[in-house]
Amino acid sequence: MTFETNTADATTALPLPAGRWALDPLHSAVNFTIRHLGISKVRGRFTQFDAELVVGGTLDTTAVNATIALASIDTGNPDRDAHVRASDLLDVEKRPTMAFRSTGITGGGEDWTMAGDLTIGDVTRPVTLAVEFGGLGEFGDTRHAGFEATGEIRRSEYGLTFAPGMLGEAVKIQLDMQFLEPGKAEA
Repeated sequence: MTFETNTADATTALPLPAGRWALDPLHSAVNFTIRHLGISKVRGRFTQFDAELVVGGTLDTTAVNATIALASIDTGNPDRDAHVRASDLLDVEKRPTMAFRSTGITGGGEDWTMAGDLTIGDVTRPVTLAVEFGGLGEFGDTRHAGFEATGEIRRSEYGLTFAPGMLGEAVKIQLDMQFLEPGKAEA
């Protein structure tokens, strides 16, 4: 079922049935890239996260909420990961999670934009993500919806100011997410 609305009403067709879509963690990923010494990039991921997509009848009643455990950082180097978790960088004792709450969604077809608030520790800042809707697919009797979202945040805006010049200011985010149709079990 697709919700169709009139574009004169400044709303768009939603390509998903209404309801609470649960994250399929086995087919989802939270990745990032940051420059090191200004000459190369370090890539990493977070291995523990959760998200939900609540599809309403219009874009105004559709929302995404996500939480990431910052201690689950994985850059492929355990010593570096331990340092990033420490008090001079992420300080996961004081900042255990990063949370995102959408505040608005626009677009249509495959290309969407999602605005939201990203909170790291006690700092909340607006962030905008470019979202590509990959479509719907079936596995067994469960439908999956796939999305890729990309964006960028600035470390200093969240009080993460360790090693300017050594670590880049911009952190690029890439999210690959699959959600399960409401009322269906994880596949």
